[in-house]
Amino acid sequence: MGLPLKKGTLIYNPIAGRRPAARQREIRKAAAVLRAAGLEIELTPTAGPAMAHELAEQATANGADFILACGGDGTINEVLNGLANCKVPLGILPGGTANILAREVGLPLDPVRAAAQFARWSPQRIPLGKATWRTGGVSPNGAPSQNGSFTRYFISVAGIGYDAHVVYKLSLKMKLSWGVVGYIVEALRQAFRYPFQGFSCRTDDGPERFATFAAAQRARNYGGWLHLTPNARYFHDRFNLCLFKSTNRARYFLYAALVLARQHFLLEDVELVEARKLCCAALAAKDIIRFELDGELAGTLPATFEIVPDALTLLVP
Repeated sequence: MGLPLKKGTLIYNPIAGRRPAARQREIRKAAAVLRAAGLEIELTPTAGPAMAHELAEQATANGADFILACGGDGTINEVLNGLANCKVPLGILPGGTANILAREVGLPLDPVRAAAQFARWSPQRIPLGKATWRTGGVSPNGAPSQNGSFTRYFISVAGIGYDAHVVYKLSLKMKLSWGVVGYIVEALRQAFRYPFQGFSCRTDDGPERFATFAAAQRARNYGGWLHLTPNARYFHDRFNLCLFKSTNRARYFLYAALVLARQHFLLEDVELVEARKLCCAALAAKDIIRFELDGELAGTLPATFEIVPDALTLLVP
């Protein structure tokens, strides 16, 4: 592995995924596998929103050699916000709905099987995305900074506009009961209700652009299985942006069909762009346009999204 990793903290979300009771049994089995390999593992469940961020900070302060996160992409996001810009590595035991990060790095989606591979994982320093905004804030620690702005790191995707509104409207009950199907059902419902308000997108090295839905991705997979930006990679020091520009809701059904066929980039009102920084703002001051980070609702525009190089040590197969 290259690092003397012996003492670890496994932070997990006890209600992640569609089978919470079964998931907790799997977590205990995964911990037993890790301990049988000679590792000291402390199990630490979350008890509410933003707690995983604090638990990760506490574990590093208490001398943990590494942190394992088991839960959905939202739990992983909270944990990495407690580890950003430090050297303590993060490992993933999949345990959520979409499991974008786990799929991207090639981990088994079963946490016990993933734990059995731990000895073969190696540390890689990777960039992270960072969002900064002032309104509608949900930060990892639940509070803005001293200057009144919110800051949050993300590893996979920032979704702006339509998909963030879907996350906003999706009930926790539907998410836990239906998983990915719940997202699809809510996306269809909102396709008939969402106003598809426009916002501007200004990149660090390009002209101002317009969109009604934008995904700033660092992963190839969107939602765990769609490919909006096929060239995105965690180890690249830039975002791959996919901008959907139509205000016509009927057009979004065509977008969906061509995304499934991986041909959406052929449309003249869909644009793929690479950038290291993205500034987004609503075109009309009265419009409330939300954004999500790694599948979790974060805040409202205006917001800035930028790449932070060398920000996280990730354990990968």
